[in-house]
Amino acid sequence: MIRAAILVALVATAAAAETVPEPDGYRGEPYRSPVPATLQGAEVIDIDRAIALHDQGAAFFDVLPRKTRPEGLPEGTIWNEPVHDTIPGALWLWDTGYQALAPAEEARLRDGLTRAQADDPDRPLVLFCRTDCWMSWNAARRAVEWGFDPVLWFPGGTDAWAAAGRPMVTAEPVAP
Repeated sequence: MIRAAILVALVATAAAAETVPEPDGYRGEPYRSPVPATLQGAEVIDIDRAIALHDQGAAFFDVLPRKTRPEGLPEGTIWNEPVHDTIPGALWLWDTGYQALAPAEEARLRDGLTRAQADDPDRPLVLFCRTDCWMSWNAARRAVEWGFDPVLWFPGGTDAWAAAGRPMVTAEPVAP
C-alpha cells in the first residue's frame, strides 16, 4: 500500500516536472522542489533504465548533502551522523550538487567522475539524489559542462529506487 502511494506521488511529481523549465545557470535554494523533465546534454532516465544501467555496470553517483553536526550543541554532547542509504555500488560524492561549489567539493565531483571512466571513457555516469532534488540536476549539468560523456541524470534517485523494491546499502562518504 505504501509503495503504491509512493509510486503515485512519483508519477504526479513527474507530471508536474514537465512544466519546470531548465534554468540558465545552476539552481539554488530551495533544492527540494519540482525539477525539469530535461537536462540539456544529458540523458534523463527513469527507474527501469536506472536498474538496467546498474545491472550493466554503469557508475552511479549520489550527491545528497552530508549532515553536519548542528551548531550550538553544548560541549560534551554526543552527536552521531545520521545513516545515509544509497544505491548499491554508488559513490557518495556529498555536497557536490549545490549552486556554487567550494574547491574541495568541485574536486570531489570531478575526481569521482574521472576515476569512474579511467578504464572505460564510455562508461555511463549516472547522477542522482532524491526525488525533486536539484542537487543531482546541478551535478549532472556540471558533468556535461566539464565534457564528461555519457552523463545520465536519474531524477527519481534513491526514492524511486526504494519504491521499486530495490536494495539499499549504507553509504560511505568519499573523502574530500
